[in-house]
Amino acid sequence: MTTPPPAYPAAPRTDLVEDLHGHRVADPFRTLEDADDARTQAWSRAQDDLWEAYRARAEDAAAGTPFAAGALTARLRTLLGAGFVGAPAWRGERRFFSRRAGDQEHAVVVVAEPGPGGTTTERVLVDPLALDAGGTTTLDAWQPSKEGHLLAYQVSHGGTEESVLHVLDVASGELVDGPVDRARYSPVAWLPGGDAFYYVRRVAPDLVPADERQYHRRVWLHRVGTPPEQDVEVFGAGLDLTSYYGVQVSLDGRWLVVSASAGTAPRTDVWIADLTAPGAHAAPTFVEVAVGLDAEVGAWVARDGRLYVHTDLDAPRGRLAVTDPTTPGVAHWRTLLPQDDVAVLEGVAFVDDGDPARPTGLLASWRRHTVSEVTVHDPATGDRTGEVPLPGLGSVPGLVTRPEGGPEVWFSYTDHVTVPRVHRYDARTGAVDVWAEPPGEVPDVPAVRTQQVEVTSADGTTVRAFVLARADRLDADGRPLAPAPTVLYGYGGFQISLDPAYSATTLAWVEAGGVYVVAHLRGGGEEGEEWHRAGMRGAKQNVFDDFHAVAEHLVAGGWTTTDALACWGGSNGGLLVGAAVTQRPDLWAAAVCSAPLLDMVRYQRFGLGVTWTEEYGDADDPVELGWLLGYSPYHRVVDGTAYPAVLLTVFEGDTRVDPLHARKLAAALQAATSSDPIERPVLLRREVGVGHGARALSRTVVLSAEQLRFVADRTGLLATLRGGAA
Repeated sequence: MTTPPPAYPAAPRTDLVEDLHGHRVADPFRTLEDADDARTQAWSRAQDDLWEAYRARAEDAAAGTPFAAGALTARLRTLLGAGFVGAPAWRGERRFFSRRAGDQEHAVVVVAEPGPGGTTTERVLVDPLALDAGGTTTLDAWQPSKEGHLLAYQVSHGGTEESVLHVLDVASGELVDGPVDRARYSPVAWLPGGDAFYYVRRVAPDLVPADERQYHRRVWLHRVGTPPEQDVEVFGAGLDLTSYYGVQVSLDGRWLVVSASAGTAPRTDVWIADLTAPGAHAAPTFVEVAVGLDAEVGAWVARDGRLYVHTDLDAPRGRLAVTDPTTPGVAHWRTLLPQDDVAVLEGVAFVDDGDPARPTGLLASWRRHTVSEVTVHDPATGDRTGEVPLPGLGSVPGLVTRPEGGPEVWFSYTDHVTVPRVHRYDARTGAVDVWAEPPGEVPDVPAVRTQQVEVTSADGTTVRAFVLARADRLDADGRPLAPAPTVLYGYGGFQISLDPAYSATTLAWVEAGGVYVVAHLRGGGEEGEEWHRAGMRGAKQNVFDDFHAVAEHLVAGGWTTTDALACWGGSNGGLLVGAAVTQRPDLWAAAVCSAPLLDMVRYQRFGLGVTWTEEYGDADDPVELGWLLGYSPYHRVVDGTAYPAVLLTVFEGDTRVDPLHARKLAAALQAATSSDPIERPVLLRREVGVGHGARALSRTVVLSAEQLRFVADRTGLLATLRGGAA
């Protein structure tokens, strides 16, 4: 006899209702915001028991199918078995890169350099597992000095993303500096010689209010080997407390470029300083490149000594401009690559024949409806002269050259069924070859057909989505032979584009007979800054309407049914899923909501929420509170509604999105749903020792397996597999 699941735990509940700018706002589960409250802890432990009971039943149900516990874990590990290799960062004859073997828990930093007899030797410089055998230390960033003799790297522990900076000697592997704390989200810009670098660090916590200690960053000059207390503050005082900074130093060491963005606002201010003046390293005099504009601006001084600007100013899809660094202002910019009518400019790289002051070619990478293309241009006029052949319809995340110049460009390429490989383009011949393979065995993947569909959203906007399905489940025209359990994944925010990328989770689902769909929603960056702004602030509902339109298209087109359709997303995508569940519960059989943002009335009080008000709106503003209440998932829960099965996954080390959001929505849905708790349960899965971002491979595999098994169970894929139909 099957053991019935335990009842939903009783959450601590009050009748709290607040008057906020004329809105009567109920918050019955406010107690669950406090993770240290004994009632919250007792409730959380009961949720753990509920999850464990469900997990055991689901594993029993999956026995004998590809989603059985051992089989699914093994398959995910096989699909991830190739591991990863990153594009090189060249420093003279040394090259630095990230690499993860198929069975390694974390990627490591490797240096390759000439060895005896024309050989190349490789050494691991930073291995997170060597720093912490428990696997909870993650590598956040690294940057070699301009000469390649030193390496700055940042690590954090327990998923906190609270980066601590260290410097090691590349030749010996010995630490020469650090730890330097409070370096979260800090770039490192080395000065020539490696004696010093600019970086970003928060001010000491005793100098700011307790609730502002995550903010108040500054740009500092650090002398290697000296205590960080002796660092010289060079920039940031008086700017918005939520500002994030970028720093760059030109190859010759003459120019320092600093950028600042308030929170995640789609605006960037940029300044430049000439470091050749006496004392300028510690007290640079900054000149405005672009300040106070409603635009994003990225600027750098290239090998030819000119200042290049990548901006969406007067060009929502991006353009490249150029000027002299001594006259950096907007009035002096000359457009070199104008905006494309459709494609979004992603980045550029220059090639030359040996004289870096005289580039012979300009490469530009573009994103056309999420698919990458790389074109070649005259570096003086911007005229297009050719293109770089790519392996398929996939993604090229960046173009890499040697700092000192040359005719070669390196880039990674991936698509939905292709593991990332590093390719090399030779401008002398126009040839592209595979330059570096991942270190492990590349798995056999199923015969998957990928197609991009167009959907009309509620206001008539065309929205695109990639649909992946096994080829044998489609007719000759690519239409589904029969409805199948389907996962619809989305994000829709912060100008982030869901470009084609290899995913073990996706392939495991599709090869078992499911359909996997990635929606390109407004709010993302797929179609440029106008597309982003059409899904932010007061227009956020467009994102949810786009998602619902894709779901309805999948049902109308025979891909799936509402009884076999799941939505899936994390972080801002968790907000998307929360909105989908609470606005259109009729559309979904199941939902996976990971590290989600769900209480939009109080979100800016926790984690990094205050940095997101430009994306969502400020709940302290009467008008903007109205936007937020219009879709806040926690406040849209209605008693007696038949909600789908929901799995909320949270990570107790998360310092970006507080797990309180998931706790509060889980309690609200459990109290309100009229759905059968066996057929459509609301579950909370907690994980300790990890945070919002990077994690060990084994933890990634376990999480993915349990999410996939939940969706397979609740969309009917497990039942189909047990019946042998797939």
